[in-house]
Amino acid sequence: MFGYMGKLLRVNLTTGSIKVEDLDFELAKKFVGGRGLGTKMLFDEIDPKIDALSPENKIIFINGPMSGTPTPTGGRYMVVTKSPLSGTIASSNSGGTWGARLKYAGYDGVIVEGKSEKPVYISINEDKVEILDATHVWGKTVGDTTDILQADKKTNVLAIGPAGEKLSLMAAIMNDKDRAAGRSGVGAVMGSKGLKAIVVKGNLKVSLFDEEKVKLNNREATAKLKENPVTGEGLPAYGTAVLVNVINANGIFPTNNFQEGVFMSAEDISGETLAEKYLVRKDPCHRCPIGCGRYTKTDKVEGGGPEYETIWAFGADCGVKDLEKIIEANYWCNQYGIDTITAGATLAAAMELKQKGFLDDIDFEGHDLDFGNDDAIVYWTKKMALKEGFGEKLSYGSYRLCESYGVPELSMTVKKLEMPAYDPRGVQGQGLNYATSNRGGCHVRGYMISPEILGLPAKLERLDVKDKPFWTKTFQDLTAFIDGTGLCLFTSFALGADDYAEIFNNIVGTNWTGEDVLKAGERIYNIEKLFNIAAGILPEEDTLPARLLKEPLSEGPNEGNVHRLSELLPEYYSLRGWDENGIPTPAKLKELGL
Repeated sequence: MFGYMGKLLRVNLTTGSIKVEDLDFELAKKFVGGRGLGTKMLFDEIDPKIDALSPENKIIFINGPMSGTPTPTGGRYMVVTKSPLSGTIASSNSGGTWGARLKYAGYDGVIVEGKSEKPVYISINEDKVEILDATHVWGKTVGDTTDILQADKKTNVLAIGPAGEKLSLMAAIMNDKDRAAGRSGVGAVMGSKGLKAIVVKGNLKVSLFDEEKVKLNNREATAKLKENPVTGEGLPAYGTAVLVNVINANGIFPTNNFQEGVFMSAEDISGETLAEKYLVRKDPCHRCPIGCGRYTKTDKVEGGGPEYETIWAFGADCGVKDLEKIIEANYWCNQYGIDTITAGATLAAAMELKQKGFLDDIDFEGHDLDFGNDDAIVYWTKKMALKEGFGEKLSYGSYRLCESYGVPELSMTVKKLEMPAYDPRGVQGQGLNYATSNRGGCHVRGYMISPEILGLPAKLERLDVKDKPFWTKTFQDLTAFIDGTGLCLFTSFALGADDYAEIFNNIVGTNWTGEDVLKAGERIYNIEKLFNIAAGILPEEDTLPARLLKEPLSEGPNEGNVHRLSELLPEYYSLRGWDENGIPTPAKLKELGL
C-alpha cells in the first residue's frame, strides 16, 4: 500500500475504547483521502440530520496520500464533521506539520466518536494510543495548551481554545499554535465531546510507489512553483496579504459589511505595509517552498499571521485601518481558537445593525461597535470568544445575530457561513462558487479569483458570465481532488490536473490521467452535495445575499453592477448533471459510482 499508511484510528470517548482499523485501499483511491474520504466515511456513519453538537456526531481528522511525503506542501489535513454553524458538511483544511506527523505516527486518519464526561486529550505515539485527563489544560489558551502538552520538537499538538470549550459556533481547531482548521465551527464539535487536544508523535516513513520518479516530480513541481509569479514572487514576499491592493484596485474589496467594494485606506493594511512594519519572518508550513505564512510582532503581541482574509475581515469589512489592532485581533483569535473570517464578518454585521438602529439598547461597555472603531474589534473579539456580555450573541455568527433582529439579509453569508474577501458583484465566477459551495460562503472550494483576477491559468473577463459555469465547476472539482491529497491549494497557481495525476501515480501506484483527477474531484463534490441534501439543506440555499443580487455597487470599477446568479445557475446545474433544483440525477450518480 503506497502513499497511505493503511490504518485508521477509532476513538470512542463515551466508552474509552481505542481501535485500529484497516484502511479500505480501494475506497481510499476512489475518494483520494482527506476531504473526499473523510466525507464518505462520515456519510456512511452518521445520520446527516443529527444535531451537530450531539454525541451522535463524529469528527474525523484525516490526511491524504501526499501528506507526509516529500511532495511540495505535502503536510495538510482535513477536519470533517457536520457543521454546527451551517448544518452542512464541514471539511476544514489546515497546514503546519500536524497532518504529516499523523502519517509518521502510522495513521491515515482518526475517527472520534461519543462524548467524554470530563475533559480529555488523545495521545498518539505510533502504537501507543491513550485517552488522558485534560483537566489541567481545560480553559487555557491554544498557546499555553501547546506548551504544556508538547514534549519535544517531534511532537505536534492540535487543540481547541476556550471558544471551542464554550461551544462558540465560530470555534476553530488550531494546530502548531497558529495554524487553523478554521471554518464551519469544527472547534465546537471537538468541545462538545470534551476533547481538548490530540497530541501526535511518530517517525515512520510513508512508502512510495516509485521514489525516483517522485523525486523528479518534486524537482519539477518546485521549479514551476518558483517560476510562477504568484507562488514564486507575490506570496513569498508579502504572504496572502499581497492581495489587499490587488483586490481593492479591482473594486471587489468588501467594505463596511459589503456596503461598498473599495476601501480608501487599503494601503494602510496591505501586505506591503505588513512586511515593512510588522513582519519578523516567514513561517512556512511543512515542506513548503512558497512560504506564504507570516510571523508578526507589535508592541503588544507576536505570533502567526494575519492572513489576507483576516486583514480584510477585521479591516475593510469593519472599516478599520489600524493594522496593529488587526494583528492583535488575529492573535486573540488564534489564542482563543476562533475563525477570523466569521469573527470579523460578524463584527461587521453588528456594526451595520448598530448603524441602522437595531442595537440602541445594547451595553457596549465603552467599546461601541461602529465602523472604523479599531479598539472595538480587539475588545469584542475577546468577548465573542469567551461568550461574555453581548459577545455571547456574537459568538453564534452573523446569520443568527441578524436573524434575531429580524434582518437576516444583513448577514453576508451563504448557507449561514460568512463569505470572505471578494465582492461577487465584480467577479461573476467567484459569486457562483460562493452560491454553490457545499460548505457555504467559501472561497477555497473553487478559487475563481485565479482566472478572473490573477489570470491563471487564463485571464477571464471578471464581469462576463460567459463560460463561468464551466470554469467554476472545473475549479471546484480540481480543488476537491487537491484537498483529498494533502497538498496546498496554492500549488494550483502553477500546477494543473496532469501534473497532479503524475505525482499521484508515482506515489500511490495508479495510472490516472488529468481527466481521472477531475472525475475524482467531481465524485467528492457530489458526495458532499448528497450529504447536504440528506441533512435538509434546501435547494434555494444555493444563492447569495439579496444585497449582492439587487443592490448595485455605487462606486469604483464595478459601479452599477450586481451579481447575475440567475443567468449562471441553470447552466452550472446542467454541466454538473444535476436537475433544475440542483439535485444530482440518477445517471450522474451511476456515472460516479455513487
